[in-house]
Amino acid sequence: MSATASPIAEYIDQAPAKGQPHLRSIYAILKSVCPEALEAIKWRYPVFEENRILYSFAAFKDHLNFYPTQPALNLYRNELSGFKLGKGSLSIRYDQSLPEALIRKMAEYRLRDVRENDARWM
Repeated sequence: MSATASPIAEYIDQAPAKGQPHLRSIYAILKSVCPEALEAIKWRYPVFEENRILYSFAAFKDHLNFYPTQPALNLYRNELSGFKLGKGSLSIRYDQSLPEALIRKMAEYRLRDVRENDARWM
């Protein structure tokens, strides 16, 4: 581990190899939405924070979960057919294409919701 590596980059390096391309892509998307966000590992998952937790993701053996909060998922629910949804989470198998545009939209929505409404996590 490098002294200059972010905790999220280190997390991705330790994740299942087959998931690392998806994890690097989602990390880049989320970082681009709010580049000034604090990056941390909380509850064993990477999080981005700006006064509150903005969004998070997690690596598993065969999939990743993206946690943009329930309101963000509800807003784009019709566009997420083909993906497993949980309470506040979107599961993406590593053999599925990453819905990059939707991830960006949900992350941007969450950032606006926090900045404009002081929206809570989950």
